Amino acid sequence: MAQVYAQQAKVAGASPDGDKAANVDGVLNETAPDAQSTKDVENKKEESDVSDEEPGDDLPSNPAIAPASMWNRQDIVEFKNAIRKEGAEGIIKVGHGETVTVRVPTHEEGTCLFWEFATDYYDIGFGVLFEWTIAESNQVSVHISESSDEEGDEELAQAELRASSTGDVESGSPIKEKQRDPNKPHVDEIVPVYRRDCHEEVYAGSHVYPGRGVYLLKFDNSYSLWRSKTLYYRVYYSK
Repeated sequence: MAQVYAQQAKVAGASPDGDKAANVDGVLNETAPDAQSTKDVENKKEESDVSDEEPGDDLPSNPAIAPASMWNRQDIVEFKNAIRKEGAEGIIKVGHGETVTVRVPTHEEGTCLFWEFATDYYDIGFGVLFEWTIAESNQVSVHISESSDEEGDEELAQAELRASSTGDVESGSPIKEKQRDPNKPHVDEIVPVYRRDCHEEVYAGSHVYPGRGVYLLKFDNSYSLWRSKTLYYRVYYSK
């Protein structure tokens, strides 16, 4: 709004000064510079209007989401022993070619999510997403999927991109048959999925709630053709 008011001030201050100069001098040909100055003001206004739109293009799609904090710890042996004592719920076997998704709903009394995990012998992929949906309960759930299920949406997006770039009408027909479900909740990426050396040290992190929803902790072993991974993990919230 400040920029709009500034532009109006320039236009309002230009024409009265020009009229005053013409009246004092009493010369009719003084109107030509006034017209030129008016054009300059209009040009400046047009340029400023264009510049006002540019900063909006750099804004993030969801500025309410803060970046996650992540760190490593060396007490991997003690951590695994503690998880074993807590029970089998914190130990998951991730098969070769599989991706495990741990769904953690936000808690009404919490403001921040914490996670810790480690594996035996080999690394594993890890990332965090946030699903904008209201869970029916605060219960943490574990879902196992094959790599083909996880890659379905990515393949669909790539097919749409190829069809739009080539303009191939025939390639558009299968896309229409596999359109994304508009009823699915929106998902934002908090931490991208990368392979982590969590067999050497404990990987931990935290993230401030962006709102009510469900965190999706992805443990990705889809790249492994032969090896299964034993995962030790813990999730909790803080006020």
